[in-house]
Amino acid sequence: MPSWGKWVAVAVALVVEDETQVRLLAESILQGAGHEVLGAATYSEAEAVVGSDQPIDLLVVDIVLMDEPEAGLKVAEAAARRRPGLPVLYTTGKGITQGMIKLFVEPYGFLAKPYTGDQLVTAASELLRRVNNSKPRTA
Repeated sequence: MPSWGKWVAVAVALVVEDETQVRLLAESILQGAGHEVLGAATYSEAEAVVGSDQPIDLLVVDIVLMDEPEAGLKVAEAAARRRPGLPVLYTTGKGITQGMIKLFVEPYGFLAKPYTGDQLVTAASELLRRVNNSKPRTA
C-alpha cells in the first residue's frame, strides 16, 4: 500500500457519491491517508451532515448524483452557505463544461473519474494545503 499519509494533513472529509463501490473505495483511500471520513450517497444525506455540528474540513462530491446532472453542485452550494470557505473537490466521469465550472464554489479542485488512489489523495492534499496556506496566520 502506498505511503499516502506522508503527503497530507489529517482532515475530516465528507465523501458524497451515489455509487456505493466508488464511495467505499474513496472513503477507504482517504482513511488510509489518515483522514477521518464521513460518507453520503444522496443530496439529503449530505445536507444532513453539512447541517450538523460535525466538523468537516473537505467536501469530496460527485457532480452527478442519482442520475440528477447537477445534484453535486447543489450539495456544494448548500455546504458553502452553511460552511463558508469549505474546500470542495468535485469529481465526475461525465465531463464538465465551462458553464459548470462557473458554478463551482471556491475554493475548489476537480478530479476526473476514473481516478487512482494516488490521484485522489494528491488532489485532496493539494486543495487542503492551498486553503490552509491562504488562511491568515495568528500569533
